[in-house]
This record gives sequence, C-alpha cells and structure tokens, in this order.
Amino acid sequence: MIRVLLVDDHVSFRQPLAFMFELEPDLTVVGQAGSAAEARPMLKDVDIAVVDLNMPDGNGLGVIADMRKVNPNGMILILTGSNDRIEWGQAIEAGAAGVLHKSASISEIISATRRLSAGDHLLSPREVSELLRLVGQHRDKDRVAHSALARLTPREREVLQALADGMNDKEIALRLKISTETARSHMVNILGKLNVDSRLQALVFAVRHGAIRIE
Repeated sequence: MIRVLLVDDHVSFRQPLAFMFELEPDLTVVGQAGSAAEARPMLKDVDIAVVDLNMPDGNGLGVIADMRKVNPNGMILILTGSNDRIEWGQAIEAGAAGVLHKSASISEIISATRRLSAGDHLLSPREVSELLRLVGQHRDKDRVAHSALARLTPREREVLQALADGMNDKEIALRLKISTETARSHMVNILGKLNVDSRLQALVFAVRHGAIRIE
C-alpha cells in the first residue's frame, strides 16, 4: 500500500480527494492536514505527501524541508493553483518529486502519485532544467534589486515610505521637516539609484522587494 498524506487548507478540495484515494486498492490516506504545522508530525509515517503550495502558515516548501529531515525516503507531490513557473521551479529545487496544477483531475493526481511511487518523473529533464534556470534568473534579479535598495540613504527611504503613504512633495517636506525642493531632489536620487523612470515604478519596485510597506 502507498501511504498518502493530504495537506491542503481547503477542506472542500482535500476531503473529496481523500475519498477517491481510499477507493483505490493500492492507496491509503493515513492522514490529512490543513496547515504545515498540522502536517509536520505525520510526515515520518508516509510514502507520499500531496501538498498545496500555499497554506495559511507558510507554503509547501517548508513541508518539503521537514520531510527531508524526518523521512528522507518520503516524497512530496506539490499541488498548486499558481501558473508561476518560478514557484514551480522553487518547489523542484527544494526537493519536490513533482508538481501538478490544481486544475488536474482527481484521476491525474492519483496517477501522478502512483508514478512517483514507482520511480517515474512527472516532468522531463528539459522541463526541470528550464524551471531551475528561471529560478536562478529570479534569484539574480533579487540580488541586483537588493543591491540597488541598499544604496538608498535612510532619508531617501523615509521619502519613499512617505510616497507610499500617499503624500505629495509638499506633504513629504512637512513630514520630514525639509524643503519641497529637497524632497524633489531626494526623489530624483531615488529614481536614479533604483534605475526606474517614475515614482510609481519606484513604489512597485520597493514594495515588491520589501523595502517599504503600504497600509
């Protein structure tokens, strides 16, 4: 019997999947979890964990890491509603045995579980190589972005945060007790350091990389 753990916070998806798994003569669902924390104690006793990539307390990448620690022979099949190939690549890089989109039918998920148990691959070597290449490119872009953000002075970060708070040049100047011209000068420097053309692009860049917050 292939021992399966189902990890997904959507009960309406997880329970019907469990029911269909249990109808198969060679599959048994030994546990269900709605979060990574709930799944953690059960990982050591399964052959394959079918794991949602996005959960309330993190993502499937953490479950993959936990599985590798407590059950090196166990495998993770990631299910995701995302079409982001970088996320797929990150899952493979972390050690997932396979990735399926949630639009797959239950029969496809069951088939994939059997294939992984038999040592087959869901993705071709070329597909895996391409996914990992995308992850590498993404990591390089992140490195460049954080390097650019590191060049901002504390005052420039304050100006950027004020901009995120919806302030214009005059309001930024009042908040920071500087002249309007100085506020504009800071903004010009920010655009140059981030290599963007507009204030909106600067905001998107900074939010995407966690340099400022929008409340």
